[in-house]
Amino acid sequence: MLVKVYGSAIQGVNAITITVEVNINKGINFLMVGLPDSAVKESQQRIESALSENGYHLPGKKIVVNMAPADIRKEGSAYDLTIAMGILAASKQMKSDGIEKYIIMGELSLDGSLQPIKGALPIAIEARSKGFEGFFLPVQNAKEAAIVNDLKVYGVENIKQVIDFFDGKSDLEPTVIDTRKEFYASLNEYEFDFSDVKGQENIKRALEIAAAGGHNVILIGPPGSGKTMLAKRLPSILPPLTLHEALETTKIHSVAGKMGNHTTLISVRPFRAPHHTISDVALVGGGGNPQPGEISLAHNGVLFLDELPEFKRTVLEVLRQPIENRMITISRARFTVEYPASFMMVAAMNPCPCGYYNHPDIQCVCAPGMVQKYLNKISGPLLDRIDLHVEVVPVPFRELMDSKPAEKSEEVRKRVVKARAIQEERFRESKGVYCNAQMSSKQLHRICKIDDAGQTLLKNAMEKLNLSARAYDRILKVARTIADLDGSPGITNEHLSEAIQYRSLDRETWGA
Repeated sequence: MLVKVYGSAIQGVNAITITVEVNINKGINFLMVGLPDSAVKESQQRIESALSENGYHLPGKKIVVNMAPADIRKEGSAYDLTIAMGILAASKQMKSDGIEKYIIMGELSLDGSLQPIKGALPIAIEARSKGFEGFFLPVQNAKEAAIVNDLKVYGVENIKQVIDFFDGKSDLEPTVIDTRKEFYASLNEYEFDFSDVKGQENIKRALEIAAAGGHNVILIGPPGSGKTMLAKRLPSILPPLTLHEALETTKIHSVAGKMGNHTTLISVRPFRAPHHTISDVALVGGGGNPQPGEISLAHNGVLFLDELPEFKRTVLEVLRQPIENRMITISRARFTVEYPASFMMVAAMNPCPCGYYNHPDIQCVCAPGMVQKYLNKISGPLLDRIDLHVEVVPVPFRELMDSKPAEKSEEVRKRVVKARAIQEERFRESKGVYCNAQMSSKQLHRICKIDDAGQTLLKNAMEKLNLSARAYDRILKVARTIADLDGSPGITNEHLSEAIQYRSLDRETWGA
């Protein structure tokens, strides 16, 4: 008897419906076709044990399992439940009425219980778009999939529950989630707050500008000056995620298997801080079975690269294209996948190998030329793509002991949101552009106009600091953001001067 059941495969951040055809005939064999990988092929042993533990059996006949479309590689153990239900229906050990109306996915343990799967959210979105009535999956992933409306999501703990449902022996209650309630409940939950930081008002100002315009920033200063502490608090002043951004971010984390059990929706901006020993593939994504990298997991959030010069040169250089395009394309011989990568990059580094160059109290012990050599570990093209270069100095003791309350992230965020609202209106008709950092060159020349005095100021800065054309664009974008924070319709000389001072690492004399 031939039976068709349905599962799903992940390609990029989207899902593709997979038809699993099971045919049982005379003979003795178990054949699986349709480009399955080793994990899928090994499902026979898991299915046999799970059925036996629950009072069923693997038929002693010729079983052929075809997974279509046959030109897409099927990977992972999430097809165990799909294949098992197909075998039971084809061997008439259970009723198969209406089984074609459901997507069925789950990894089987030997006792028939189910283990969580990756990509539950994109699978649920695909199931709804293809008109399926429901989705059976492990209970650990049920809340994640249930944020998709107009689809019955059944979270099950073991295979027996699914069998009894189709046999009519028991009913299952679909998991119901109020998506908006879940989203808004934790929208402003941040572990870190700017009020924890004593002093460093100039650094807070730079991070406020970065948040308001979506600019990349590098913090350079001696150890213990608060670089990491400040970077961790940046998400708390960024504008709250929209529901669309939250769904987009959750899809990426779901595909990567980074969603916790019983998690519904990512409602706060992600903060990713990979260690400097990371490989280029782990950072941008890829592998034999392409997976999202750290830059995609930081989509709509912050990518923090601490100890920037300690990263391998090849790792840093692969960041150049994604920073510009906000998308990473991974090509293989048979297919190409795209992962979104619209993130704010925050980097931190010591000024020299010993860490104390320019320190007000401690003498630097590095040999002549070592400071510049240390900085040269970061290429000019990468530094060009970082809008704000901020020197961090240690906090004086009197400021550390100051009991006066510092400004909270909530207050800073209000100013950032106000500036972003101006930019949203400005780029309302520009697809894919939401903040000043994303402006194209054409938009830059139209939006960031400066008067003759401003042109003279910028010309002198370009010549004196030997800045590149890209640095020129970055200065104008940052100046436009500063003007937005001030509520100014035009860019003044004060705005330009503040933007120019954030190009400290472009100076030929720095570290000389």
